[in-house]
Amino acid sequence: MEVMDVHSWSQPERIRVRHLELNLDVRFDRKILEGSVTLRFDATTEPELVLDTRDLEIHSVENAAGFELGARDAILGAPLRIQLAQGCSWVRVRYSTSPDASGLQWLDPAQTAGKRYPFLYTQSQAIHARSWIPLQDTPGVRVTFQGRVRAPAGLHAVMAAERAGEHFRMQRPVPSYLIALAAGALEFKPLGERCGVFAEAELIDTAAREFADTEAMVRAVEGMYGPYRWGRYDLLVLPPSFPFGGMENPCLTFATPTILAGDKSLVSLVAHELAHSWSGNLVTNATWSDFWLNEGFTVYLERRILEKVYGQDREEMEAVLGRRELDREMAGLPEPDRVLHLELTGRDPDDGCTLVPYEKGALLLRTIEREVGRDRFDAFLRSYFDHFAFQSITTADFLDYLRRELPVTTALDEWIYRPGVPLDAAEPRSDAFQRIEAAAARWQQGQAIDTSGWSTQLWLHFLRTLDTPDQARLDREFHLTDATNSEILHQWLLMAVRSGYEPAFPRMEEFLKTVGRRKFLKPLYTELMKTPAGKERARRIYQSARAGYHPIAQTTIDALVGGA
Repeated sequence: MEVMDVHSWSQPERIRVRHLELNLDVRFDRKILEGSVTLRFDATTEPELVLDTRDLEIHSVENAAGFELGARDAILGAPLRIQLAQGCSWVRVRYSTSPDASGLQWLDPAQTAGKRYPFLYTQSQAIHARSWIPLQDTPGVRVTFQGRVRAPAGLHAVMAAERAGEHFRMQRPVPSYLIALAAGALEFKPLGERCGVFAEAELIDTAAREFADTEAMVRAVEGMYGPYRWGRYDLLVLPPSFPFGGMENPCLTFATPTILAGDKSLVSLVAHELAHSWSGNLVTNATWSDFWLNEGFTVYLERRILEKVYGQDREEMEAVLGRRELDREMAGLPEPDRVLHLELTGRDPDDGCTLVPYEKGALLLRTIEREVGRDRFDAFLRSYFDHFAFQSITTADFLDYLRRELPVTTALDEWIYRPGVPLDAAEPRSDAFQRIEAAAARWQQGQAIDTSGWSTQLWLHFLRTLDTPDQARLDREFHLTDATNSEILHQWLLMAVRSGYEPAFPRMEEFLKTVGRRKFLKPLYTELMKTPAGKERARRIYQSARAGYHPIAQTTIDALVGGA
């Protein structure tokens, strides 16, 4: 049964696009993409094809009886209505993007690691593909595609697809939000038979060392949930303005440089994006209300990968941190946003990108695993990925399959449709964190503690455990204002804002002006906006930093700080 996606103008139940052919020029001089897309579909007698667009300039439509660009909606953009002749099976749209396209970020040389060449990258999730391609922009429609991309001399273009020079090909059907493109002064380094990393020259060696375990991660998932079906698994390290930790584009994960900690302590992000090759890319949420099907499953798989590659202690620490962060975030969310199956009619689907679909979804799967046993649950998940491979499904589809193949007593409706975390949740525990809590208690009593060998996870738990600490002493003993690990530094800066620890404020301002990851920006600006002096500081910093943020991050911080 066809599912209606409230975030798309397209009507795939009438005509469903099957294949795209992109032919694009990257114009750094004008900060636009220009060229064409050919859309292929089954020969039809339908009179009209409707595509999603946002701020595109449509120059012409070939093999069509006519076209009309409808009125622009603030969230959905504008429908492109193309009139078709009888038996039509393709159209070609010639177009160019806006310099302010929400799915593109154009970076000047000063915003890159090398400082010499510009950089471009796309971010299509959730509904930003329509800002750089006219298409059916819904996760319920999957397409194959090929692309030809021309970048200026000296720059390297890449797409999330098989590649041969400036030509790219994706032979497995993917939803629109997974179509991705980047261009910059990129180098490549292999990490194994199937894996490698792209980055600017200044970061390539660091990134290769940090991601050295990628091939082992791929083998770990394959051993549990079946073969990797996308050919290669490469990573692309983006400039620090990237608004997310990573993006699971097939064949080419986009990753933030903020995970390059030097000790592999933040590569859970790689495990997460790799896990999406099964949960999300292979089996996809059909609408953004079903987002938890992508992210809850992926967090569960991510932690299973970490356990296989780095051991149970590491998995337990990550799970406990995630659980506590979920409680912190849910405390500030309205009840309707504390459920797994979200009502997003009339809302931007990016609003649903909280920790709830991630951590509450993973906790549900952990609870089912506890009930039926790991071996039985693994067998179910493998059959689930095989059964729905290369399909887009709803929460109802998942529940029907689960109840048929693995009946459980877990109160599924309470988990999915009611706010909060049910009392029967399989709560994670960490012995390592108990030792850290004891160390924190000794430190607060004035005793010295040995922190040598502490991982990022241990430091985060230590800092979050402290009760109204002496921040000057913390900084003096542990040099936290000078921390180079982004996660530890972010936690420290949050504490500094809450307590008014002025010596850390210049570093906070530098951090907010150089890092665009929304996970870091939103909490810091939120804390700053709680006091009159903080509001003034936040608005001054944001006025200077905003131009360097991705449009997705700008939208989020605009709402907090009060606009540009």
